[in-house]
Amino acid sequence: MTERILEGELWTAKKIKNNYIVSIKDQSSIVQALNDFILNQNIKSGQVTGIGAVSEATLRFFDFTTKNYVDKKFDEQMEVTNISGNVSVTEDKPLLHLHITLGRQDYSAIAGHLQDAKIRGAGEFFFYPMEIPVFKTKNEDIGINLYDFEKSDDQF
Repeated sequence: MTERILEGELWTAKKIKNNYIVSIKDQSSIVQALNDFILNQNIKSGQVTGIGAVSEATLRFFDFTTKNYVDKKFDEQMEVTNISGNVSVTEDKPLLHLHITLGRQDYSAIAGHLQDAKIRGAGEFFFYPMEIPVFKTKNEDIGINLYDFEKSDDQF
């Protein structure tokens, strides 16, 4: 089995065959750490999932009427019950797209598009890269980036 230990400023990882196990360091930004990781490993597309704990989080909700995101910050210790998302190429750069579900101390949950969050405790992720880039292009009618399979097909 092919294994390698990797390290960035905000993360450590183990590569097993074509997949990665990633640990984000305490007090680090999830988005900053994972963006650094995908750039470091030259990941253009794939799937990511994770769990952990955070001390603060900013979530986004897309308003289809205005075609804008509405942000809300939560300053409290919360359990990350799930982060799931993907990596694709948008405007010739890798784009990390994450959604998160957070458990609060009163056992209620909040969820949304993850703008950012700060790890407090553990941040444990699995990355499943694809061998080919997958592209997204902004859909002006809807106002968000969607998969562009024609562009993806043009690359091969």
